[in-house]
Amino acid sequence: MSDAFESVGAVAPPDTSEVEAVYDKIARRIMPFLVLLFVVAWLDRINVGFARLGMASDLGFSDAAYGFGAGIFYFGYLLFEIPSNLLLVRIGARKTFARITILWGLTSISTMFVRTPAEFYVLRFLLGAFEAGLLPGVVLYLTYWFPARRRARTTGLFLAAMPIAGVIGGPLSGAIMAVMGGRSGLANWQWLFLLEGLPSIAMGMLTFAIVADAPDGAHWLTDIEKRLVREDLAADNRRTGPRQHGLKSALTNPVVWLLTLIQFCLTSANPSFGFWGPTIIKDLGISNETTIGILSSVANVVAVMCLIGVSRHSDRTLERRFHSALPCLVCAAGLASIGLFANNPSIALAALAVGTAGSVTASPVFWQFPSMLLTGRAAAGGIALINSIGSFSGLVAPAIIGWLRDRTGQLAPGLYVVAGLEITAAVLILQFMPSRIAESS
Repeated sequence: MSDAFESVGAVAPPDTSEVEAVYDKIARRIMPFLVLLFVVAWLDRINVGFARLGMASDLGFSDAAYGFGAGIFYFGYLLFEIPSNLLLVRIGARKTFARITILWGLTSISTMFVRTPAEFYVLRFLLGAFEAGLLPGVVLYLTYWFPARRRARTTGLFLAAMPIAGVIGGPLSGAIMAVMGGRSGLANWQWLFLLEGLPSIAMGMLTFAIVADAPDGAHWLTDIEKRLVREDLAADNRRTGPRQHGLKSALTNPVVWLLTLIQFCLTSANPSFGFWGPTIIKDLGISNETTIGILSSVANVVAVMCLIGVSRHSDRTLERRFHSALPCLVCAAGLASIGLFANNPSIALAALAVGTAGSVTASPVFWQFPSMLLTGRAAAGGIALINSIGSFSGLVAPAIIGWLRDRTGQLAPGLYVVAGLEITAAVLILQFMPSRIAESS
């Protein structure tokens, strides 16, 4: 199968400085907002990890109930990502991103009113259903604006929002949990859902004014700039070679399902760190919420630097396989080390930073493989399928960690399971993915 991959994905050598200057202009215009959009999304997705520090005891939730509720978010993803991406093709990115952002903000705020595990499960499921389509939608959206030779760095910049959300959200969530408890009769975790849900609604409103569906609709590009981008993207698509266009062909393609399996294993660590990271730090003997937030932020600062550096290096070398597989192995080593050195907080905290960096660094390069194979409706449906089913590990991995913690009293067994999934992802990438994108004239 790897031989089949090697024949696709050809890209042009760097174009004229004039064209590259236009892409730089586009990146400066659209990427900050997309990153900020995903920051607030990721913050609303993982703030439940900090909420657990007070919510679980207040409501009497077991670790298994919390783990399942945190992860059922991804079941909503599973059901609604493909329809969302197909809708994006029909109505455009601006309306799609606005709909997604406003609805998840309202749902996140509503979580402050839960009282039972069932209510928690329903709202977490709805949060996933409403947020479904943002990540695969942006992956698809970037193909409208950038050629293949620039997509790893732009995708990497977008996905840097995950650790950036941790950098911002760790201290913010910790501070809210530390100082807001009891104000106006609300618990600290209730304030957390309220204060971190409001920015999402505001971002959704701004989307209508800021996002352009494609270069031809961007009023901030001149006619000459639009022509340069249109011609360069057309040439890039021709150089990429034949790819599947129909949705049916993507859904029946075994390569798409292989990518889905890799995504399932690769992405398992992200929600595990997001949902259980504060608990990992607390179990190391650190009880102050503000300190927990700061330490979470440090791990994510390391992750941001590694993600951007690896993505840029992958684009410079046009190498994808090792740039995606090796971070998976680094993540696995970090996960295993947290469990092995649970009695040594310094080593365990360093392992948390290493594991977090590996978990987010693998994704941007991985997401270059689907666009090498698919285009049109096949890209919309295939990318959504890979992310929705693949991201279902976001339900499985945190639930396994919680279930094993209930039975053993330790986080380590669950972390070892997730480390095994990361190793599996690395093996599949090394075995079946192309090492290098071939250059052609």
